Amino acid sequence: MNEIRFGTDGWRAVISDDYTFDNVRAVTQATADYLKHRNSTSGIVIGYDTRFLSGSFAGAAAEVMAANGIPVALTSSFVPTPALSFNVLDRKAAGGIMITASHNPARWNGFKLKSPEGGTVSSETTNEIEKIIPEVMTGGRILQMPLGEAEAKGLVERIDAQSSYLKAICNLVDIDGIRNAGLNVLIDSMYGSAMGWSSAAIGEGDTNVRELRGYRNPTFPGINAPEPIAVNLIETMDFITQGEFDIGIATDGDGDRLGVIDEQGRFITQLETFALIAYYQLAILDRRGVIVRSVTMTRMIDKLAEHFGCEVQETPVGFKHLGPRMAETNALIAGEESGGTAVRGHIPERDGILAGLFMLDFVARTGLKPSQLLENLKEIVGEHAYDRLDVTVRSEEKTEILERISEAKPEFVGGLPVTNRDTVDGFRFTVEGGWWLSLRFSGTEPLLRIYAEMPSMDQVQQALQDGQELAGVAL
Repeated sequence: MNEIRFGTDGWRAVISDDYTFDNVRAVTQATADYLKHRNSTSGIVIGYDTRFLSGSFAGAAAEVMAANGIPVALTSSFVPTPALSFNVLDRKAAGGIMITASHNPARWNGFKLKSPEGGTVSSETTNEIEKIIPEVMTGGRILQMPLGEAEAKGLVERIDAQSSYLKAICNLVDIDGIRNAGLNVLIDSMYGSAMGWSSAAIGEGDTNVRELRGYRNPTFPGINAPEPIAVNLIETMDFITQGEFDIGIATDGDGDRLGVIDEQGRFITQLETFALIAYYQLAILDRRGVIVRSVTMTRMIDKLAEHFGCEVQETPVGFKHLGPRMAETNALIAGEESGGTAVRGHIPERDGILAGLFMLDFVARTGLKPSQLLENLKEIVGEHAYDRLDVTVRSEEKTEILERISEAKPEFVGGLPVTNRDTVDGFRFTVEGGWWLSLRFSGTEPLLRIYAEMPSMDQVQQALQDGQELAGVAL
């Protein structure tokens, strides 16, 4: 068995390989020990997604927490991660457990931990829990109480996680304006746990909503993984090219990431989407504050911030870094390349459902199509091209790849002279004009991610090829 380690956002493993009931119980017991040691026993919220056996894994976690005397609020059905996070904050719980592997392929599942604020727990917290896990497993001291008995004793309560969450996010947008705008909206839920939630938020009105893949199928048929990026949204884009829709929005397997498709069926990249949501906050809502972005997020943000007189702060990838920085600076908005956006006044965590409503609100308030909004953005920030390669790597290859990249000193990337090299998160090569190439290992999957943002797509593709050569890998 592989060692249980938490990555960028939780522990993830292959179902029936390392992701087993015994291991889930062991991680839960270690989490319970951590909470009890800090007298954080005010209760925990447990939720789960639509993956194979997720509800049963959540029940097993609830049985362990209850046996340790920690009250559990267990969601009555599958839920999006942002709704779980919101309920942790709303109920003033000591934390949350979300059984999900987010955007990973179907054979994976995972275990996300949430802080009392509803954000991703810190690396310090997960490091402490990781130290406890071997003691729990070797000592065989996992406490369990049958779920029925725990419910009878009042230690496990079934909760509706939807109502309070939807009320909260609808207060952050002009939901009546969206409802009455007469838009034709296509929603792709990608068989994930956000299915039906955006429709429920919008409700009945002049705006018409059609939902694709809005039913549970844990095999995620027709897509490699429930990640809202162009390669997984071909069917959705094809629907929109028929001319019936004003916009398409897609959420990932646990509803915390957003993908957007314009009225012409063109995928708007994750970087463009975050820049548009920031533009909406600044120009339409007239809000101001620090903007926090990860190292792999677009430099369109820097140009927007300069235009509107705001500060930008950079963090490593992951909301375990972005969330705390938001809290420290009372930031207006934070975002990362994977399609995650958080805003002030909500949870310090990604919320794909709310981000989708922001895009609908932007279209409804302005009366402009998504492509027109993007053109308006480009008038301020200029042209930016972006793409990403994901290269599957074996664990035994990592050291050699790291050595190759660390020793690399390219003079040019994407045809432009390299002006700086840093290791804020992985390896980043900045070139003339502030454009960049970044290489880093995923914290949740066995992948080397290679990212590039350049003035043109031709230069992006050249930069990605340069990145593969630096790492000595090929697709």
